Amino acid sequence: MPVVLYTLLRLLLFAVATAALWWVGMRSWLAPLAGLFVAWGLGYVLLGRWRSAAAAYVQARAEARAPSTHRTRADEDAAYEDAADDAARSQPDS
Repeated sequence: MPVVLYTLLRLLLFAVATAALWWVGMRSWLAPLAGLFVAWGLGYVLLGRWRSAAAAYVQARAEARAPSTHRTRADEDAAYEDAADDAARSQPDS
């Protein structure tokens, strides 16, 4: 599944960036925060192919789950309100 692979690569990139910042001497709570921004930038540049594959997978799944043909309670309520509104508008003013 491309989404899982992309997520794991992003997490790995974050861990590597944070570890690298820690190794060069940034030993505070800011290291994970800076690692987050570094990983975000590197992920944008390095993981384009996996990001596209994950997006295509999600889009295909969304299209496969097309809206069903059965009407929900909200659809019935909206249709009733539309019919009542149309009936009220079509009656002549007294």
